[in-house]
Amino acid sequence: MRLAPVIAVVGPSGVGKDSVMEALEARANGIQRVRRVITRPEGEEGEEFERVSVDVFEQMLLDGAFALHWPAHGLHYGIPQEIVEQRREAKAVLVNLSRSVLLQAQDEFGELIVVSLTADAEVLAQRLSSRGRESSAEQMRRLGRARAPLPEGLNRVIEVDNSGSLDDTVNEILTGLQPERA
Repeated sequence: MRLAPVIAVVGPSGVGKDSVMEALEARANGIQRVRRVITRPEGEEGEEFERVSVDVFEQMLLDGAFALHWPAHGLHYGIPQEIVEQRREAKAVLVNLSRSVLLQAQDEFGELIVVSLTADAEVLAQRLSSRGRESSAEQMRRLGRARAPLPEGLNRVIEVDNSGSLDDTVNEILTGLQPERA
């Protein structure tokens, strides 16, 4: 049985990855979002995720619970092995990934489509400030990394500017995914 493609949504902090993924899942029949495991402390919200302590994350890692994992911004992120079952049931699965693990994800999942979101620097700064999750210094550090390039060797990348309306962004992504929706 052929597994559904993995659609990795990447981009700088504040670019709107969670909003875009939620809108894609709502608009595209058969696309499912993967729920990540994150060692984010209590009080820090964001996407829908499974919050665990570092100790629990490390035990899950030892138990082979993750198809993919990585550290970023002082936290640990994991994609549960359940992604395999989701790929059997869905037309495609959406996952929020770090640019640093895209080649590893391509090796692990095979069919990987990268949706690389960008936005104007002013838009990113405003979004980071309004969500109130990071200090001013952390916001500046994240804005400095906003234009980090994608790694060389990715098979399929759809680049989309998310500075405008969410509806326009989703339409552009769905147009780019059209072969996978057939």
